[in-house]
Amino acid sequence: QVQLVESGGGMVQAGGSLRLSCVVSGYIFNIDYMGWYRQAPGKQRELVAEIGSSGTPNYADNVKGRFTISAHNAEHENIDEHTLYLQMNNLKPEDTADYYCKAKGSYSDYARRLPFDRWGQGTPVTVSS
Repeated sequence: QVQLVESGGGMVQAGGSLRLSCVVSGYIFNIDYMGWYRQAPGKQRELVAEIGSSGTPNYADNVKGRFTISAHNAEHENIDEHTLYLQMNNLKPEDTADYYCKAKGSYSDYARRLPFDRWGQGTPVTVSS
């Protein structure tokens, strides 16, 4: 099984900063894609930032220069943990949304290698003016 657990959301004033974390854990064979998305009330979920297998980040135009995506890989008690971060600086009220991480890849299930494509549970970010 693969789990995605997000943290770091909260309330902040405009101009402030937050760092979101998403821990992807399990018997992971490989990760091909990790990304952050957000969904504001009454709007569709949209891409914020992503990292593909090449490692090159891609950002939505409205967060370029303010948000930074990064990833860190580790192993804890034989369980692979891949942490995806989103550093958000100079936050604006229009950044208010629920933020979701997404990861795709494959994991080990006994002798099998199975694909996964999972979303985290979401973490709320509220930016006041």
